[in-house]
Amino acid sequence: QGHDLILEIDWQGAQQVRRALPQARSIFILPPSRAALQERLRNRDQDSEEVIASRMALATAEMSHYVEYDYIVINDDFQIALDELKAVLAGNRLTLARQQAVYKPLLAALLSD
Repeated sequence: QGHDLILEIDWQGAQQVRRALPQARSIFILPPSRAALQERLRNRDQDSEEVIASRMALATAEMSHYVEYDYIVINDDFQIALDELKAVLAGNRLTLARQQAVYKPLLAALLSD
């Protein structure tokens, strides 16, 4: 109660969460460009070019599912992306359904004769 739960999962996991918890909100984090994603993979210095190419193909397939999500955040500048994530969380705490539940006694008192 009163806590946000953040899961780092792929699109298939997100589909399972949505089936189990239809009220769940989803955020898809995208790179600013394919070139930036490829550069990030290369800068890790962990994978061969073949592995990077395979990861890029998987990333393209994964990114095609962005339309299934409620929000998109572009991870170009970390601080901006973090601020946007915080804004999404804050905004979801202010939805009518959540506010009605939190302020039910106040709303009843305000609307009583």
